[in-house]
Amino acid sequence: MKKIAFLLLIFLTLQLSAQEKIMVWPKGQMPNSKGLPLKTEEKDGRIIQIKETELFAFLPPKEERKQMAVIVIPGGGYYKLTYDLGGYQIAKWFNTQGISAFVLNYRLPTSPDLKQKEIAPLQDIQAAIKYLRKNAEQYGISPEQIGVIGTSAGGHLAASVSNISTDYTELQGDWTSIPTVPNFAILISPVIDLGEFAHIGSRNSLLGENASPEKIKEYSMQNRITEKTPPTILFHAQNDKTVPVMNSILYYQEMIKNKVKGAMFIFPEGGHKIGITNKSELTDNWKKLCSDWLKAIINK
Repeated sequence: MKKIAFLLLIFLTLQLSAQEKIMVWPKGQMPNSKGLPLKTEEKDGRIIQIKETELFAFLPPKEERKQMAVIVIPGGGYYKLTYDLGGYQIAKWFNTQGISAFVLNYRLPTSPDLKQKEIAPLQDIQAAIKYLRKNAEQYGISPEQIGVIGTSAGGHLAASVSNISTDYTELQGDWTSIPTVPNFAILISPVIDLGEFAHIGSRNSLLGENASPEKIKEYSMQNRITEKTPPTILFHAQNDKTVPVMNSILYYQEMIKNKVKGAMFIFPEGGHKIGITNKSELTDNWKKLCSDWLKAIINK
């Protein structure tokens, strides 16, 4: 009991470091829900179930704030959310660059509340993008400079929203005219392929253990790239044993074929732990490379 109370205290403390907690769905309009009275649950410092979609705003001082913003999508194999290491800490780093960051705690496809499990995370990130574009002036950002960054399974979701233009939010009125595809994407050790090079846990959580070959192909994001895919930068470690480096390579190959602007950096080591705190200076360079790339795509 003491351990649970301690973890809850940590979670609440981290939330307080954000300037605002945003509920992206208008009251009563969260789609794909059975209406079950769920509670947000946490285990071992990871969220394993959320009551409803949440977006946490991390804003740099107005004097230093740029027009650019990113939505940070935590990983966790689609069955948990690494909201701190893969969320809040990344958001705080972006703030040091003058970039506003918004951490998305999305509905996991393992939730018993969902009618159609595989589209729920996509619905949530699409709604978050719409929300920020609609309210861009309030946060001092540009609706044309909103990107996504995702790690691991969060990278799969970032790639999904980059390539699936169909609007699954079911939002009505003036929401319908707001596009859902981000202006750029940053993918760190991303899950891309759900076939030969799949992270099995992510695939099973998203599609189920008996997914058809057609469904696996549909949700392998290298197959969804077109010339309309936004500029994308990828980072991966060659010795990643959790998500094979071929995931990033397959994605980048298709980017080249479709003339999508971007870059890819593969480090010789780093495992599945590329993040804010890295074991080597070489892997830690992803942050400077990312910062320089973002400056370059905005100046073009």
